[in-house]
Amino acid sequence: MRNKDNQTLVSLVETLMKTQKPIWRKVAYELLRPRRQKVEVNLSKLDDYADEDVTVLVPGKVLGAGAVSKKITVAAFSFSGSAKRIISEMGGKAITIESLHKSNPEGRGIIILK
Repeated sequence: MRNKDNQTLVSLVETLMKTQKPIWRKVAYELLRPRRQKVEVNLSKLDDYADEDVTVLVPGKVLGAGAVSKKITVAAFSFSGSAKRIISEMGGKAITIESLHKSNPEGRGIIILK
């Protein structure tokens, strides 16, 4: 693997690459992007594209700009403090990609947003 210092990221990518499901392999490749190409998604974009019955997966960081008007479940590598707080206040869940992979290894009902 390319020179990655973040051991949490390295172990997550290794775990995802071992699976045979294309969605998890796609997420692993997105997480391996160079730092300047990392995915960052604001809450306003999540609110536009997310429905309450699906889980939104962000292969990067969720930032707190904007507002959320519905109860959504978001999985990401990391969250800003304000993003996590706003999602929780609306009754949604902010979870890690690793926990989503463990609870849903088939990858059903997930959309990737970048």
